[in-house]
Amino acid sequence: MDIKLHIVSPEGVLVETEVSSVTLPGTLAPFQVLRDHAALLSSLAAGDIVYLTEAGEQRLAIRSGFVEVHDNQVDACVEV
Repeated sequence: MDIKLHIVSPEGVLVETEVSSVTLPGTLAPFQVLRDHAALLSSLAAGDIVYLTEAGEQRLAIRSGFVEVHDNQVDACVEV
């Protein structure tokens, strides 16, 4: 697993794990983050955050949010 994924909401920490990929519901279109992705900030629309762990594919439904990608780390703040 190459990417650290951290997802928080006003209720607290929802996900804190290592993943090999993350697909996020960007406001303009869904996008995937893989190892060594360029740094970015994006708003998120309603949809599923889909991430691949050693245990398999996981999903988290969100209503909206923001994400920051940098140095093989994905930090998302979302409303569920």
